[in-house]
Order: sequence, then C-alpha cells, then structure tokens
Amino acid sequence: MTHAPDPNPRLLGDIGGTNARFALAHGDGSPLTHEMTLPTGQFPDLAAAAQAYLQQVGQAAVQEACIAIANPIDGDVLKMTNNHWQFSIEATRQALGLDKLLMLNDWEAMAMAAPALRGPDLEQIGSGEPVPDAPKGLIGPGTGLGVSSLVRSRRGDWVPIAGEGGHVSLSPTCEREADILRILWRTYPHVSAERAISGMGLENLYRAICELNRTEAEPLTAAQVTARALAVKDGACEEALERMCRLLGNAAANLAVTLGARGGIYIGGGIVGRLGDYFAQSGFRAAFEVKGRFEGYMQRIPTYVIRAEQPALIGCAMALGLQTVRR
Repeated sequence: MTHAPDPNPRLLGDIGGTNARFALAHGDGSPLTHEMTLPTGQFPDLAAAAQAYLQQVGQAAVQEACIAIANPIDGDVLKMTNNHWQFSIEATRQALGLDKLLMLNDWEAMAMAAPALRGPDLEQIGSGEPVPDAPKGLIGPGTGLGVSSLVRSRRGDWVPIAGEGGHVSLSPTCEREADILRILWRTYPHVSAERAISGMGLENLYRAICELNRTEAEPLTAAQVTARALAVKDGACEEALERMCRLLGNAAANLAVTLGARGGIYIGGGIVGRLGDYFAQSGFRAAFEVKGRFEGYMQRIPTYVIRAEQPALIGCAMALGLQTVRR
C-alpha cells in the first residue's frame, strides 16, 4: 500500500560547529526523509543553509521546524561558540516563512531521543544495568564537547535538561594529565573539558604530548591524529587518542555522580562514532569506574555508545510531537 506524499512535512536540523544536518519529518510516523549534510562554512547563517537545503531537496516550503544547535538557547540572538554564525531566531522564522520555529540545544535534542534508542542503536561498553526511571546522562566529543541529561518528572514524563557541561574545568587524574594541563594553561586561562575532549582537544593533546616528549609537533588535524593513532603509526598520536578516551571516561563519571545517572550514560558526538572497536578497548571504561570509594557505584552504571544515525534529528521530531519509525 502506498501513501500519498505528506503535504506538510516538518523541517528538522542539527547544527554543529562544522556541519548542518537536515531532514524532513512526517506526521504519519514514517522514517525521516531527505537527510542531507551541508558544511556550515559555506553559509552566513541558519536561514541561508535551510533555504539551500529546501531548494536542493525540492521542498517548496514548510510551516514548522525544530532545529537543534550546538549553542546555549538564551534569548532571540544566537552567536555560536564554535563557528561564525550569529542570527536572530525570529528573523530566521520570518525568512523561512515558518509558523513555528523551535530551537533546542543540540544535546537537549539528544536527550529527548535517548528513551527511544534500543537494540542496535546502542553499544554497551563495560558492565552495569540501568535503573528504571533513574536519570540518564549524555556526553560526547565533536567539534566541542556536548553534555545534557534526562530526568523523570513527577507526572512520569522524561524531561531533557540542556547545559554547557563541556565548559567545566578539565580535571586531570594523573601526573601526565596534570603536565598536559600545565601546558594548556599557557594558551587558555581557563582550560575547559572540551579543550582536551573534542576535535580541537585532540589537536591540543597531540601538541602538548609532543612538547612533553621533546619532539616536533606536525600541523595535524584531529582527523589526521585519529588516523595515525588507529594505524599505530605515531606514538604521540596514539597517546593523544587514548588520553582523550580516558579523559572522556573521567568527565562521564563526573556527570554520572553529579546527576546520580543510574539510568546510564550515553556517549554521542562525531568522534567516538568513528573509532569503531577501538573505543571499547580504550581506557574509557576503566577511567569511568575509578572513583575511589564510589568504584562499586560506578561499576553498576552502564555506559552506551549511541550507534543510531542522526539521533539529534530524532529528538527534534519528538520535540514536535512526532514519532519516527526506527530504521
């Protein structure tokens, strides 16, 4: 049985520091369609990128949109932390001819998607079992470091909590990490967690490790550091990637104990998803569990890598009251 095309699809977007991902959602619960990724650097703002997307997929107009963005939502004007975009939400709504434009922090959207993720959408790393209805934490490195959480309301609804946990102070757990932090302090008066746990963080770690090793650092991008590390061709790159995974484990543990996230910690972001089997074999889980007197507590909290495609877009659809079929 064929279905007539949806005359009123909703526009969904997931805007990061590097890429803008778009899709169309439909009111009949069918899968998202027309997924497309555009580089943010090619457009001056959100309206221009969204207009280009709609034109490329042949969608004349939409009435509603939900956009997740890697930025705090604080007032009408948004100025992104990790790229050049600055725009008014209301002006964007008008430019796109929308009746409704809902803006979410990108990790708020990730949190909204978490209850719908199951089976092949998740890969568990280490031990632990989720406690039903207990808080869930989400964290993940990409261009920056995203953090959010999900808690049950007294009515039984899941409530996403957006935050800027990527900007907490970096917490070293050994002398080597303390030495790296001292080097980063020369450049950054405040060394946030994302200065070491992100794409730029991986580059920072590589350069700091080269300095500690008294070797010359090459001008490597995060992708190049990762490629060399996975190929086991460069000791400094290998240590940088392993160190980032361990620092992520510590940051995830801090989130878990702060939130009481016995419902589990979900790992997303663009970097971990590209590491394949490496991440499960890294020191992430060991670093997550090392919490002194709370080691037993940490061992009972499960950690999952999100393997679902475009989970933030799923969260956006759910924010508009739409359910989507899992692929």
